[in-house]
Amino acid sequence: MAGVPAEAIAAIATAPGRGGIGVVRISCADPEPFIQGLFGRPLTERTALYARFLDASGEALDEGIAIWFAAPRSFTGEHVLELQGHGGPQVLRMLLERCLELGARPAQPGEFSRRAFLNGKIDLTQAEAIADLIDAGSREAARGALRSLEGEFSRRLSALRDGLVHLRMLVEASLDFPEEDVDFLEQADACGMLERLVTSLDAVLAEARQGAMLRDGLSVVLIGQPNVGKSSLLNQLAGYDAAIVTDIAGTTRDTLREAISIDGVPVHVIDTAGLREPDNPVEKLGIERAWTAVGKADLAVLLTDAQHGVGEREADILARLPDIPVLTVHNKVDLTEEAARVSADGRELWLSALTGEGIGLLRQALLQRAGWQSAGEGLFTARARHLQALRRARAHVQAARGARRQLELFAEELRLTQQALAEITGEFSADDLLGVIFSQFCIGK
Repeated sequence: MAGVPAEAIAAIATAPGRGGIGVVRISCADPEPFIQGLFGRPLTERTALYARFLDASGEALDEGIAIWFAAPRSFTGEHVLELQGHGGPQVLRMLLERCLELGARPAQPGEFSRRAFLNGKIDLTQAEAIADLIDAGSREAARGALRSLEGEFSRRLSALRDGLVHLRMLVEASLDFPEEDVDFLEQADACGMLERLVTSLDAVLAEARQGAMLRDGLSVVLIGQPNVGKSSLLNQLAGYDAAIVTDIAGTTRDTLREAISIDGVPVHVIDTAGLREPDNPVEKLGIERAWTAVGKADLAVLLTDAQHGVGEREADILARLPDIPVLTVHNKVDLTEEAARVSADGRELWLSALTGEGIGLLRQALLQRAGWQSAGEGLFTARARHLQALRRARAHVQAARGARRQLELFAEELRLTQQALAEITGEFSADDLLGVIFSQFCIGK
C-alpha cells in the first residue's frame, strides 16, 4: 500500500443541481489551515458545529453544519472535513473555491475512496461497492452492494485465502524438510483440504456470478422471423407501447432496447429486425445489427408462431446462434386455443403477446434460462473482473490437483491461486488497474 498522500483535496460531494443541502468534503493531512480559514475558531472532533463559512476577508459565504473527522478515524484515514451548507450551485462553487484558496486541490473522480483503500480503511471490493451502491438500479442491487460494502464478499474471500495459506504452509514445509520422516501433507490430509478448497471456491464463484448478474443485469435479445410478435412481446414486457406494431412484415428495422426489472434483476430486452433474406439495403443493415446484438446477449429468445412451431427457418437461426442459452417462445396461442405453459425442462414456453397471457411465466423463464438463482439475504454484488479472477483461481486449483505428486509445481499453482484471489481485494493490484477502477467513480467519492 502507498503512504498517506500529503496533498489536500476538496470536492462537492452532492449531485449537481439545486437542493436544500449541499456538501463540500475535504481530506487532508493537516486540517488547521481549513478550520481557521473557514471558521476562525476550533472544532471538536466528531461534533456537529453550526457556523458561518468565511471567505478570505472574514465575510460569510454561507452558514451550515461543519463536522471534523480526525485521522485515522475517518473515511479516508486522513483528516476529513464535511461542510453541509445550502444546496445552490453557486453557493457550493464559492465554498469549494474557498477550500482551494486555503491549499486544497480539486479531487479527481473516486479519489476519496482511493485514499480510503490506500490507507487500509477498505479493500478494493468494498471501494467498488461504493460506486455500485450509488449506481444501483434496483432495491435488490442496492442491498447487494451494501452487503459488499459491509464486507460480505471480502469475508468469503478471506475464508478462501486462510484455507489456501494453511495448505501452502504444509506444502512449503514438505519442500523445506524433505528428509523428515513426517509426511506433512498426508498427516494433515492435504488432499482433503484441497478438495474442500475447490468446493468453497466453486460456491463463491457461483455466488459472484449471481452478484454480477444483479449488478450488470441480463441482456435478452428477441429474435425470429418477421411478424412473429417480437415487438408486441417487447411492449408487454415494457408495460407500454415502446415499439411500433403493424401487420406489415419488416416494420422493425433497427434494434430497440427497453430496461425492465424482474425480481430485482435488471433485464435489458432488445427487439430486433425479423431474420430473413432482406429485400433492401435498409433491412439488410437492420438484420446485421440484429446478429450483432445476439453476439453480445446473455440469452436469446427465439419467437415462433404457435400455429407453425419450429420450422426450417427457425432451425437455421438456431444453428447460427453463438453458445448462449436459448428460450423458444411459441407466440399467438390465442389463435390456437392453447393455454399458456412452460415445458418441463424450461426451454420452451407458449404465450400470447396480444392478450398478455403467459407474460408472467415468461418473466420467470427468462431468469431461469439465464441461470439466475437468488442467494437470498446473503447475496453480494460482483463485477466482471471479480469473475475473471475467480475463474483464474479455479483454473490454478485444478492444475494443483493434477500436480500433487510434483511438490514444486503444486506449490507454484497454489501461489498463483492466492495471487488471483488477492487481485480481487487489492492486496495484489497494478496501479493502472486502480486508475481504471477509481476513474469511474463520482467526484466527491
